[in-house]
Amino acid sequence: MRVVALADTHAPRRWRSCPPRVDEELRGADVILHAGDVCVPSVLDELAEYAPVHVVAGNNDGPDVVTWGAPEALSLELDGLRVAMIHDSGHRIGRTARMRRRFPDADLVVFGHSHIPLDETGDGVRIFNPGSPTDRRRQPHGTVGVLDVAGGELVSARIVEVT
Repeated sequence: MRVVALADTHAPRRWRSCPPRVDEELRGADVILHAGDVCVPSVLDELAEYAPVHVVAGNNDGPDVVTWGAPEALSLELDGLRVAMIHDSGHRIGRTARMRRRFPDADLVVFGHSHIPLDETGDGVRIFNPGSPTDRRRQPHGTVGVLDVAGGELVSARIVEVT
């Protein structure tokens, strides 16, 4: 299963339509995870043209994104892999322990908010922030995440530069 993870698209200010390099990564996705700060539900409609979308609400998301289907936190299973999603995972110090406590059954927690790509394992959980494809802040590139899942295992996780 090929999973594309995004966060912090901040439309329409930063995302007017799907950027070409993001489009390339989305083609062939089996599922899309958006870790919040979508800002307008039209982004989710656009992403849903590629594959089913699971989304959580970010601090910049309003009631229209929540109505589209974005809870504060989400747990789901992808080909046997237990995945949790939340927008803001809190301060970097103690993050893996905090995510393990918040999502005790998760194998992987996908989050956003910082716009800083991260792939880290600790305290019995892997945490993954795909960064932002459109609002890189102090990062050298806009990024998305590509996860390969098979038989309940995260086979690979990559941060992909899209700008």
